[in-house]
Amino acid sequence: MNRPLLSPEKISPSLLESMAAYHRQTIEEVAAAIAAHRIVVVGMAQNPFVKKARHALEKAGADFRYLEYGSYLSMWKPRLAIKMWSGWPTFPQVFVDGVLIGGYAETVAAVADGRIPLRQE
Repeated sequence: MNRPLLSPEKISPSLLESMAAYHRQTIEEVAAAIAAHRIVVVGMAQNPFVKKARHALEKAGADFRYLEYGSYLSMWKPRLAIKMWSGWPTFPQVFVDGVLIGGYAETVAAVADGRIPLRQE
């Protein structure tokens, strides 16, 4: 089931252009990391769930790329752009093999059931 979004026909063309450009560099940076790394964690400083997700991946021996965008007091607009792009409302946002699997709880579940690729020794 797809999340309902306002149809582009219901948005003015000038606003569509503005929406497409909203922190585009941030989105391109996240997309490039997802294309280059098997596991990517997108997060923010001071967030306990981001720290827990990273710790779970480290403890499991997973190689991952971490991207941090500010804290509770900074960079809220780039984080909003990431949320709008992915459709996931919270951080962390964890991607495995290019697929958004969710946040902390979903990451722990994926580690437990073997969906997270671990480091090859």
